[in-house]
Amino acid sequence: MTTTPPRTLGIIGAGKSGAALARLAVAAGLDVVVASSGSAADTAELLPFIAPGATAATVEQVTARTGLVVVATPLRRLHALPLTLLGGHVVVDVMNYWPPVDGVLPAFEDTDQPSSVVVQGALPASARLVKTFNHLGYHQMEDLARPAGAPDRAALAVAGDDADAVATVAVLVDAIGFDPVPAGPLAGSAALEPGTPVFGRRLDAPAMRAALGIADERLVPGR
Repeated sequence: MTTTPPRTLGIIGAGKSGAALARLAVAAGLDVVVASSGSAADTAELLPFIAPGATAATVEQVTARTGLVVVATPLRRLHALPLTLLGGHVVVDVMNYWPPVDGVLPAFEDTDQPSSVVVQGALPASARLVKTFNHLGYHQMEDLARPAGAPDRAALAVAGDDADAVATVAVLVDAIGFDPVPAGPLAGSAALEPGTPVFGRRLDAPAMRAALGIADERLVPGR
């Protein structure tokens, strides 16, 4: 099992969630490269204000530099991304389907599948998708991040179909300040979506496991 955090984290999206994750990852000592909907030059001008220490890049450069990429764009922009570049990568899906914001998206509306299953279907088959970070607000993530062992450390659920990818993302979750809790396969990731008992709630690991109805399984030894 992966036990050390990745050296470089790629983030596609420089909005509120992407910027918050960039700040947390920089604080954890990771090299962070960020691509946004604007040019790399525009992103470079923005990052000193929203994520000091992160480096601006294009999506092509992000995917070339690291195998671990967070997608933190509005869901309506998913298909505008060069998704083929995510082949062979561990991809972290932090997106939620918000019709008032995204508009009605038939691919996500006319289905009984969780949004992450639809996202996985849009990616190359070799991309390994993991769902996490979506069920806390960007402000909550920064307010609740704590060092390992802190008695008030909050948990983040981590769902995915590939065990190695889940382990990799769990180590990232741990590194930036949360206890990772296994949440099963992507098919069950509806349990992390808006309107569920875990969404928007600060829960420690035992309470998260109880809310998800899962056993006391540890994704990171000792956590």
